[in-house]
Amino acid sequence: MLALLPACRTKSGSGSGAAPSASASAAPPAGLTPELAARVLAKVGNHEITLGEYAATLDRMDPFERLRYQSADRRKQLLDELIDLELLAEEARRRGLDKQPETQERVRQMLRDELLTEVRSSVATPNDISEADARRYYDEHRDDFREPERRRVAHIALGSEAEAKSVLEKALTASPSEWGKLVETKSKDARGKPSTSLPPELAGDLGIVGPPGHARGENPNVPEALRAAVFEIEKLGGVLPRPVSAAGSFHIVRMTGKTDARDRTFADAERSIRVALVQERIRTREAELEVELKKKYPVTIDEAQLAKIPVPAPSAKAPAPK
Repeated sequence: MLALLPACRTKSGSGSGAAPSASASAAPPAGLTPELAARVLAKVGNHEITLGEYAATLDRMDPFERLRYQSADRRKQLLDELIDLELLAEEARRRGLDKQPETQERVRQMLRDELLTEVRSSVATPNDISEADARRYYDEHRDDFREPERRRVAHIALGSEAEAKSVLEKALTASPSEWGKLVETKSKDARGKPSTSLPPELAGDLGIVGPPGHARGENPNVPEALRAAVFEIEKLGGVLPRPVSAAGSFHIVRMTGKTDARDRTFADAERSIRVALVQERIRTREAELEVELKKKYPVTIDEAQLAKIPVPAPSAKAPAPK
């Protein structure tokens, strides 16, 4: 709960010298006049907790969480938590914890996140994108909405070409149950072993791939040689009539599924287009902000000093760089 609570306002001229929190100067929460929002609920040393800050804490809560504070006892409990927060914060400041590099770094990160949230909130939502802009994006990126043919690959991995040719003779005429038995007894790949939860025709499954060379057809579980091989098979359920060498094994390749290529219509793609346009505008706005800030706060880098920074030695568990 304490993470939800705001910093409290410091009286002007107090010994701590802390500046008033943002909530002290922000517009009062809905339903409160500025006069009501400024009324003091409690004092903690030289600090004041105002009605506006208390109401703002409630406003930031999830609606269901807020329902917990309907009774007078629960409202008093929330005020106690605000007081506890300020007591702990004041003691942390007294001990100098706010000056620690780790604390200041966390504050910088929070400020960065708040600024980026504000910038992103200024960008149009998907619902605000005009249909004309969405259709223009669709027309300019038609290839992105052309789904290639996809095929599902199953295999039997064997240690030698001779063994693969021997098993291939049986696989070419195998029924689904016989295929599952071959995978179970012959394949040295533990993936896709038959189980009671899967039909035998899915034994040895590696997943779905697109045509060789297609950017959106890759699958990390399927070597390129097997990806190309499954697109040589003519019919669903067919087996390539030769073993395929890949990843140190000889594979018998079977096509267990097929989805025809299709073009997504504008109606199918409209929502994803709107989201993509919003993300594009956010990236543009963030890039513009970086340029603006570098003009406002000039950046210089001492490359010679940067080169002198010692690079930590990799730990024993870290993989060697490739």
